[in-house]
Amino acid sequence: MSETMLDAGVWPSGPLMVLVMAAVIIVPFWFIFSKAGYSKWLSLLMVIPLLNLILLYFLAFSKWPNSGNTHT
Repeated sequence: MSETMLDAGVWPSGPLMVLVMAAVIIVPFWFIFSKAGYSKWLSLLMVIPLLNLILLYFLAFSKWPNSGNTHT
């Protein structure tokens, strides 16, 4: 009988690794969005593929609400 992923003993660490990697991505962006003057909850969108790239470019090239100087 062939082993499935559930029988192999690897299954419990899979979801845990997904949560750890999501936290590694979300936590820094939580602070970045907060310091930039945007909602901290936008950091949760950083785990969605393609949307994270759009948000990253938006964050890099937009004028931040908390910024005292103007960006060109």
